Amino acid sequence: MSRPKNQNYKGYGLSKGKEREQRASIRFKTTLMNTLMDVLRHRPGWVEVKDEGEWDFYWCDVSWLRENFDHTYMDEHVRISHFRNHYELTRKNYMVKNLKRFRKQLEREAGKLEAAKCDFFPKTFEMPCEYHLFVEEFRKNPGITWIMKPVARSQGKGIFLFRKLKDIMDWRKGTAGKKLTSLEAQQARSAVNPSGSHDSRCSDDQKEEIPVENYVAQRYIENPYLIGGRKFDLRVYVLVMSYIPLRAWLYRDGFARFSNTRFTLSSIDDQYVHLTNVAVQKTSPDYHPKKRFRQYLASKHGPEAVESLFSDMDNIFIKSLQSVQKVIISDKHCFELYGYDILIDQDLKPWLLEVNASPSLTASSQEDYELKTCLLEDTLHIVDMEARLTGREKRVGGFDLMWNDGPVSREEGVPDLSEMGNFVTNTHLGCINDRKKQLRQLFRSLQGQKKPSS
Repeated sequence: MSRPKNQNYKGYGLSKGKEREQRASIRFKTTLMNTLMDVLRHRPGWVEVKDEGEWDFYWCDVSWLRENFDHTYMDEHVRISHFRNHYELTRKNYMVKNLKRFRKQLEREAGKLEAAKCDFFPKTFEMPCEYHLFVEEFRKNPGITWIMKPVARSQGKGIFLFRKLKDIMDWRKGTAGKKLTSLEAQQARSAVNPSGSHDSRCSDDQKEEIPVENYVAQRYIENPYLIGGRKFDLRVYVLVMSYIPLRAWLYRDGFARFSNTRFTLSSIDDQYVHLTNVAVQKTSPDYHPKKRFRQYLASKHGPEAVESLFSDMDNIFIKSLQSVQKVIISDKHCFELYGYDILIDQDLKPWLLEVNASPSLTASSQEDYELKTCLLEDTLHIVDMEARLTGREKRVGGFDLMWNDGPVSREEGVPDLSEMGNFVTNTHLGCINDRKKQLRQLFRSLQGQKKPSS
């Protein structure tokens, strides 16, 4: 909903009576000095504003959102790059909590078979508040490997692997009594509960003046699929334009992030073996980014196995979004470009590692720069500040509409979903991305068309 305008609110995008379609230019703002800034500055008709100037489009960081969203009036056409409580999906502990809740809901409403479609994340416990549950599980399966991740950090910071309960007990003693610096305390407070309204079993701990940093303990995938003896995960991009109704697009291009050292479980302390974050691997000698592997998998395992794998990945994207659909505050001014991290095991089963609300837009190579430039250009096409689209498009550039208040079929017309017999989902991850040709055809067909009034 739009926030009412009063003397305490700052207004943005006030168009002084002009309709959105009649705007001569789009005023944009961002603080990110990377590929995004290049794309925004080169977009025809877009003008950069700085400091306190009025804007129509703001690719903001989450700290701005936390501090300003409730005090900002936005005109109808204004757009910002995050949903207010995006952390419900992108903080590791909240993501797992919402997926567990959604799985129980599916089991009640549709049965165990449907609920099993949510079994795509490793067994996970929030620490320290689920420590005793974790210990119980740990003792059931002695000798397996676990991974500890801080819930609100990124780029591989603070992650470690362990197999002995002593390691986690040492961590617990060190963390529970640890006093943070004033800066760390401030960051941790804001990261723990940005809206002040989240209901969690850890909420009492989070009220302390100096909070304990929360972690998740997650069962480590010990049988990852290897290429050239090296572990990798996939970064996939999903654009959500609305949660109610859910409207989500999947980008055709992603990339594989490889570890720099051959995989082994004999050394669990070597980050270069077990972590695939680009931020970690860029520090390793002989780092080479790699991309594209759908054809490789098809040549080794056959097209049917690969189609099944990618269908399972589609399921991850949709089920994870549905798990937070009713808790995300769906504001018409907001959109979100998520970076999904997916790991594939030797059985060709995909696992969801995490979802990023601010996936890195800084390029690590020329190839990476080109991918992110195209990704961002197509994101802006779909956000459609220029009001050029009809709203009926199923493809825009490298994005394919995969969910529009229900599954979207590759076939034209509305298919019969009762049996799902001939239904083929409208996703093309890892397929040919002839985006330039598609965009030329799309905007040529839109020229001369009058957008129907809504």
